[in-house]
Amino acid sequence: MAIRHLADDDKPREKFEQKGRHALSDSELLALIIENGSREHSAMELAQIILDECKRDWNILAQLSLTELQKFKGIGIAKAVKIAATMEISKRKAAQIPIERPKISSSSDAYSIVKFYLEDLKTEEFWVIFLNNSNKVLHKEQFTRGGISSSSVDLRPVFKRALEHLATAIILCHNHPSDNPKPSQQDLDITKKSVEAGKLLDISVLDHIIVYKGGYFSFADSGLI
Repeated sequence: MAIRHLADDDKPREKFEQKGRHALSDSELLALIIENGSREHSAMELAQIILDECKRDWNILAQLSLTELQKFKGIGIAKAVKIAATMEISKRKAAQIPIERPKISSSSDAYSIVKFYLEDLKTEEFWVIFLNNSNKVLHKEQFTRGGISSSSVDLRPVFKRALEHLATAIILCHNHPSDNPKPSQQDLDITKKSVEAGKLLDISVLDHIIVYKGGYFSFADSGLI
């Protein structure tokens, strides 16, 4: 049966989108790479044939040359290259030493993450640091440029990005080009609004860092959050 005739829950691409990569079998993952089958076999069937021939061992599949891959009926040079390229990526990934994510243990740690982006700017920028449940940095991103106010900062994309990165906490950051460390009423409003929104999504707002020339102000250290 061709993949297009399967129920949505059984189609590899739809299954990947709806249930995540870990829900797919080895055959389904390989079928995604192959993408199209032949007249005799669907992409899923072709994937099963190849894996059976390789004793369902990815290491054996990774050792096959382009010529050997093309011996499977339905695998031309284009598909052979895609399979070989995917295997090569997995080998290179396995050979790399995982990068240790920086951990935020204090306001100074957060400041060190963003000061190089914010310290010397002539206009205000609003950034967010996204953290996992160990307070390790998952991602950092700029969201606005120009004047910072509760009306100009849209928190919806902030929390959308937090959910995408599976973040459990965030730290708000922005700069004061005037070098005045004192938070404005707008800064206080944004912080309060963020904390309230985070509670609904079970995402903690740990701090709000204001960067100025040569230093920073922390809402958490000052008891404002």
